[in-house]
Amino acid sequence: MNSSASPSPAAPCSTACSAISTAASINTPDPALPPLSDPERLLALSYAPADRRDRLALLWRIDERMGAIVAAAREPAIGAMRLIWWRDALTRLDEPEVPAPAEPLLAAAAGQLLPAGLSGRSLAAIEEGWAALLEEETPGEVQIVAHGEERGGPLFALSAALLGAVPEDVGRAGEGWALAELGHRLRDAEARRFARAAAAERLGDVAIGRWPAALRPLALLVLLARMDAAMPAERQRRQGSPKRMLRALAYRLTGR
Repeated sequence: MNSSASPSPAAPCSTACSAISTAASINTPDPALPPLSDPERLLALSYAPADRRDRLALLWRIDERMGAIVAAAREPAIGAMRLIWWRDALTRLDEPEVPAPAEPLLAAAAGQLLPAGLSGRSLAAIEEGWAALLEEETPGEVQIVAHGEERGGPLFALSAALLGAVPEDVGRAGEGWALAELGHRLRDAEARRFARAAAAERLGDVAIGRWPAALRPLALLVLLARMDAAMPAERQRRQGSPKRMLRALAYRLTGR
């Protein structure tokens, strides 16, 4: 989260939070769990080994739930309180004598992610990255960088652990992915430009070509994030566009 640069203006939290939007919902086979709203993460799931997909989707749903809280927060303090509830509830999953709240995502995490080797505390760590966007009325460079480091880095590391391999640069890849995504959700052009530049810096030397095949879901997200980071601040990505889908198909066929 360290940054010596002076903050550059991003949208006020009351509007920036609403700018961190989610895509249209996609049906999920389990009606008890919320659907993944990001169509490209849903596509990335199809690149995962079949026996790892449900757990990976569950991890990403927890991340999306926190993002939805930030997106819906009209009062930063209320949004922060809701995030804290999730952080504490996830942490308490490590205490088997404490029953999990009657929340489908938490029950699923206790039943699927903890047996897979993830701790409740490690899942709760993602909250810090989302909470960073609520720290100031106007998120600046410090908050943007913290979002990448404290959300994207841990999320990719946990995802890689579920997929069975954790290369050294996977955390940096996650930081870049989260920054690139944020760079298309903030309203302020200067904030978007900073986030995309920071994403490009982190993604440039990530060696996805040396990653094992099991990590193809994350590698696909890195490829798309590189495209997002390279776009000028005045342009917005079009998830699901023919160009992006052709790039995803080429990667699926060639691994490059």
